[in-house]
Amino acid sequence: MLRLLLSLTFAALALPAAAQDRRPSHCFAIAESIPGAAFVQKASWNTQTDDEFTVRISYIDHSMYLLQTYGGLDVVTDYNGFIGAVGLVPDVVTMNNAHETHWTAFPHPDIDHVLEGWWQNGEPAEYYLDLGEMLIRNATTDIRNRFDNTVAVEDNNSIFIFEVAGLCIGHLGHLHHEPSDETYAAIGRLDVVMAAVDGGMTVNTETMIRIVNRFKSSVVLPMHWWFGGSLDRFLDGVSNEFDIDRRGTNSMELSLRNLPSRPTVVVLEPKFLTQPQGGD
Repeated sequence: MLRLLLSLTFAALALPAAAQDRRPSHCFAIAESIPGAAFVQKASWNTQTDDEFTVRISYIDHSMYLLQTYGGLDVVTDYNGFIGAVGLVPDVVTMNNAHETHWTAFPHPDIDHVLEGWWQNGEPAEYYLDLGEMLIRNATTDIRNRFDNTVAVEDNNSIFIFEVAGLCIGHLGHLHHEPSDETYAAIGRLDVVMAAVDGGMTVNTETMIRIVNRFKSSVVLPMHWWFGGSLDRFLDGVSNEFDIDRRGTNSMELSLRNLPSRPTVVVLEPKFLTQPQGGD
């Protein structure tokens, strides 16, 4: 783990010139919240954000989110091959293989970067992908053997971290245990965390509540829920520490300027991408 932290430090000191356009995040710092701020909501996934320090987040399905930047980067998490009846080809997709719904063996051939979160060439996956506007890195965790839940497969899930627009956004993937102290340190401070709240297929509800309380992120985005029961149990469990925002839409825009003054769970409704009327 010390090697990982040192490599991240030295890599940050040696970023290419294009990366200087990225507003530095504070993943490894304690951020001040901004009192009195409000979320900004935009109408459509296929319109460009009008602020270079803003990222649009759209909930597609299950554990798939679409992250979009001012410069036109499209990134899909836990990509399973279908994001909707649209012609969008993401620039980057991340995947985890605990279940078939979190990955595909046949990603679109025009995707520039396919980041598989499991072992690669006999080693745990390790990514530090600098795209200028966005830096993508990962921290690995263990998963349960699908045939024997008492057996762990080490380092076979990746928590992906996206540093963009000065924000640090984390997707916990198909998390099967609470991260170790070393893993929390490698992840760093998260402004936004996408957390599975199914209560059983991943970690149980009590463990996920403990995890989001430890991250103390400004925004928690629940994912991996199929019915109201598991989501409601999670919301009930965090309601003393987090505000609850059920906004009835599938997307939002965030920047450092409009993070909520109190930690907030924002419930986005999953929706496959569709071509807006009149769109190209």
